[in-house]
Parts: sequence; C-alpha cells; structure tokens
Amino acid sequence: MSSLTGKVALVTGASRGIGRAIARRLARDGALVAVHYGVRGDVAQEVVEEITHTGGQAFALGSLLGVPGDVEALYEAFRAGMADRGEEPVLDILVNNAGVSGSGRISDASPEVFDRLFAVNVKAPLFLIQQGLTVMRDRGRIINISSAAAHRSFPESVTYAMTKGALETLTLAVAKEVAERGITANTVVPGFVETDMNARRRETPEAAAVLAAHSVFGRMGQPADIADVVAFLASEDSRWVTGQSIDATGGIGL
Repeated sequence: MSSLTGKVALVTGASRGIGRAIARRLARDGALVAVHYGVRGDVAQEVVEEITHTGGQAFALGSLLGVPGDVEALYEAFRAGMADRGEEPVLDILVNNAGVSGSGRISDASPEVFDRLFAVNVKAPLFLIQQGLTVMRDRGRIINISSAAAHRSFPESVTYAMTKGALETLTLAVAKEVAERGITANTVVPGFVETDMNARRRETPEAAAVLAAHSVFGRMGQPADIADVVAFLASEDSRWVTGQSIDATGGIGL
C-alpha cells in the first residue's frame, strides 16, 4: 500500500514548476490530488492527465488568488470537484505553493506590487489554512513553500523576500495551534530551482552557472528535489516534525 492511499491533497499553483512536481509525487504516493491553477486550466488538465495515465487520481480546480473572494472560490471549486467524484469534501494535505515574485530592489518598490505580492504569498495562504482546517481531518498536514530569500540577504527582490519571511512566521503560529488535532505545519525552503520563476536569471549558460554555484552540489535544484521533501512532510513518517523550516536549497551558504 502506498503511503498516502486514502488521503486527499490540495496543491495550489500546481499546473507547473514545483507545484506540478508536488502534485505528481503525492499522487504517486496514493493521494487523490486537487490540482489548483490560477489561469492556465489547459496546463493543469495536462497534469491531471499525467497523473491518471500512471494510475493516480487527480482533478483540476481553478481560482485566481490575490483577488476578493479568492479563497471562497477555491474551496467552492474543491467541493464541486470532490462531489463530481462522489467524495465528501475532506482534506488531509494542504500545500501552499502558489506564489508571485518580481518586486525588485527597495528603490523599485511600489504600493501596488507590495499589495499584490502580500495578497498572493501571505494573505491567501493564511485564509486557505483557516478555511482548510474546517474540512481537514485530524492528523492532517499543512506544508508551505517558502524561499531561501527569507533566510539570506536578497535585495534584488526585497518585497518577495518579506512575504516569504511572513509565511514562515505563519507556519510557526499555525503549528502550535493545530497540534492538539495531531496536524503538523511545516515550511519547505527551496533555493534556486529550474522553474519559470527563475527563467530570466538563467537566460545564458554563464548566468545559469552562477546560480548553480550557490549549491554545494554545483547544480540548480529540480522541482522533484522539492517535491520529495514535501512528500516526506505529507507522510506519517513526519508525524514528529512540526513548526519547522526545512532547508531544501542544496546547501546554499555552507
């Protein structure tokens, strides 16, 4: 029996990059996965098809985060997707992966960009957790995806780094509050990963080499590197780990 058989997972921002890898890995481990997307429903459906083609279970749900009514719309779509499968709207694993970047240095900061980044990267996870707890079963898992930018000076994207710091503070508070139900809450901290978000930073071989050199392994991370850590935190094996920020940077800064 796979480790997550009978479990239901919701992964935000799961149509590409790290989220896509997480959705595929959790499905491989036996979970029914709700593949959330913001805009590209066609791409999210590709993820669902990849999962079902290999014997897994998944369905796509769309909800644009960072706008009024976003969390309500997401859980409405979740309930509808579960009902379509004849399932009760219960949840075991919530992965807050969706996020936006691009804030620039402090001289580039603007109220509009600040509000947008905090709305998607901080406000949405807070209320996704709040409402998710009403349907999450005991001994569930909350997993937030942060960034090495929250642990090291990253003036190139100051507001983005601030949002990830706030997300980790949220994890700490939630972990203590939900412990009585046997629910754990943890953060995974990626470094430079080969995703669309980092595409502009590795446009040339030289630029890619600079990013790879940050890791002691001399390469950039792959989405699967992060997904495997998430899979551990989603499993029963992680039952004694909570309130932690798990470094998954490949040894940046050692």
